[in-house]
Order: sequence, then C-alpha cells, then structure tokens
Amino acid sequence: MKKKIPLFKSEDQEREFWSKADSNDYIDWSKAKRTVLPNLKPSTKKISLRLPELMIEELKLLANKHDIPYQSLMKIYLAERIQRELKIIGSNQ
Repeated sequence: MKKKIPLFKSEDQEREFWSKADSNDYIDWSKAKRTVLPNLKPSTKKISLRLPELMIEELKLLANKHDIPYQSLMKIYLAERIQRELKIIGSNQ
C-alpha cells in the first residue's frame, strides 16, 4: 500500500516535500503511462558561440534556400547530429 500524497499550500511547499521524499513510496510507477506533450516548448538557454564568418555566411545561404532563419537551421543541424551520435554510442554498448 502506497502512502497518501499530502495536500500542499504552495508550490514551494510541494517542491520542498518532493526534494526529500522518495516518489516510489507514493506512486506505483509500474502503472504509469508515457505521455506526449506536443505543445510543450523546451527550455532554452542563450549561449555565445564564435564561428568563422564564412561558416555563418554559408549557413545564411542554406537557411535562405530553406526559407528559415539561419539560427533555426543551426539548431536543426545540431539536433540531427546529436541524434546520430547518440545512436552510434547506443549501438556500441
């Protein structure tokens, strides 16, 4: 029998509780179902990245051909490469 999740007066109180509690004591994870949140925007973080000017110009040219901003194209290229690398790492284990 799992413990009952307490009622919280605030998100801060709930956050404090879950930072110390083991969710396995309260939730039967074997009955959990995976969910997809299609409209959820991932958190982003601003970074500074130095690239050769020629590379930026080539990215802008490619992005223009795809009719998207060059920074969006950079994110697409990075995401594709990361997925490819993770598949390679996964297949080597």
